[in-house]
Amino acid sequence: MDLVCASTITSRCCTLLDYRWEEERATDGSKWRFLEHKGPVMAAPYEPLPSKVRFFYDGKQMKLSPQAEEVATFFAKMLDHEYTTKDAFRKNFFKDWRKEMTSEEKSKITDLKKCNFNEMGEFFKAQSEARKAMTKDDKLKIKVENERLLQEYGFCIMDNHKERIANFRIEPPGLFRGRGDHPKMGMLKRRIRPEDIIINCSKDSKHPKPPPGTKWKELRHDNKVTWLVSWTESIQGSIKYIMLNPSSRIKGEKDWQKYETARNLKKCVDRLRNQYREDWKSKEMRIRQRAVALYFIDKLALRAGNEKEEGESADTVGCCSLRVEHINLYPEKDGQEFVVEFDFLGKDSIRYYNKVPVEKRVFKNLQLFMENKQPEDDLFDRLNTSILNKHLQELMDGLTAKVFRTYNASITLQQQLKELTSPDENLPAKILSYNRANRAVAILCNHQRAPPKTFEKSMQNLQTKIDAKKDQLSDAKRDVKSAKADLKVRRDEKSKKAVETKKKAVERLEEQLMKLEVQATDREENKQIALGTSKLNYLDPRISVAWCKKWGIPIEKIYNKTQREKFAWAIDMAEDDYEF
Repeated sequence: MDLVCASTITSRCCTLLDYRWEEERATDGSKWRFLEHKGPVMAAPYEPLPSKVRFFYDGKQMKLSPQAEEVATFFAKMLDHEYTTKDAFRKNFFKDWRKEMTSEEKSKITDLKKCNFNEMGEFFKAQSEARKAMTKDDKLKIKVENERLLQEYGFCIMDNHKERIANFRIEPPGLFRGRGDHPKMGMLKRRIRPEDIIINCSKDSKHPKPPPGTKWKELRHDNKVTWLVSWTESIQGSIKYIMLNPSSRIKGEKDWQKYETARNLKKCVDRLRNQYREDWKSKEMRIRQRAVALYFIDKLALRAGNEKEEGESADTVGCCSLRVEHINLYPEKDGQEFVVEFDFLGKDSIRYYNKVPVEKRVFKNLQLFMENKQPEDDLFDRLNTSILNKHLQELMDGLTAKVFRTYNASITLQQQLKELTSPDENLPAKILSYNRANRAVAILCNHQRAPPKTFEKSMQNLQTKIDAKKDQLSDAKRDVKSAKADLKVRRDEKSKKAVETKKKAVERLEEQLMKLEVQATDREENKQIALGTSKLNYLDPRISVAWCKKWGIPIEKIYNKTQREKFAWAIDMAEDDYEF
């Protein structure tokens, strides 16, 4: 059996790709013929708090049962976080916490405001500080243990190849945060037990063993899927998976196929756009609605929006599920004609707010769609995601709303890089140009984030460095003047060299100052934009690799180690003249 050693997987990934993608593919839809792995690493059991760490209710000390204490610690760890001040978070936490209490605890603990978690919070802060202050030997012990677990659980055998597994650890219990103002924030993410877990592997493999005294929910042998382990989480009821690492053969090929599908859209996008423009004039309302929705998906990179069960989760919508209340129409606004104002919660409860001028016929159609409707009525009442996806498949094989997002994101990055990159820029300025191009895509896709908690402090620290560098530069310029004055008097070789040395010091400091100032600009511009999501999921990595090769930018400046492993195929494949 020709196995690839764990230590050489990354370095040989590029050469492996060539023949592994060309291996004979099954025609029956199967993803593998043989799969063997060790299963997941379960979350560590709860360790009760020391007796000196107390909990108080209504000013009186109270000993909690182990189940109630564990859930209380989840809240205590977050005392300094703004989440614990939010009403929805506190309400959901308290409701779920009470479910873990004994009947006696329930009768006593009836008001979260009367709970005092301060000693617990201080205990966990002290633990955090102790971890930071660990000796090198202690850190090394942890590193050795993590490496042992990685070697034992972090790899599987799939069809004669040793493949890295993405995340082989089961997430520990805790409190759900969610993004934006998620209505389920604060709810308890319950502990996942072996009895919740489905294992997927070959019949003829050595099956993973559950922890002593337990058993798996199910042992499955489904070679039509690529996941190794699955379970259902307790908040949304969604299925979670342990999958192969992004650098694996299957993941790499899937990524490549995704971007090739988006490139295929590029070949026929003009035809598709002409068609939906024609459909704006259709006599059938369903066709007009479908055409306007497709225009929004194309122009604004909106998600299609999947149907949800009533009350299942947050009131989030996509293009097909927009309601009348989510848009306002302005024949003229801010000097522009036919403006549509969007305001709704998108995926992960992230607010989508945008004012965009649209074509006149789109505007007129929207007026028609809104006639005699209440704010809570569907804007596209003759359309849903199933109808739209069926239509997209008819237009092009493999076409979905996500393919439009991938196409528009990638083409925008390529265009922005061409516009923003100047041959005369130095390395930091070119990287700033790259991040600005990436930001244009993140804005298009509405990839937002809250400013990091440490943002203001890190900006102050950076400004202090900039001010100090400016002082150094002023001193260095004075040194040059002084050296020049010396040279006029002495006119010797030593004085001449001194001037050159001082000039070089000024140049070096000017470059360092510019680098710091570019860094400050970059941080400020990106404080509420999440660049990583589009970089990982929507941008053809070959565009970035080609740009790096063209301008001599080290790939490490654009992709971190994990991203370089994920996109090893692109780094190997793309030349400096690659066009999406």
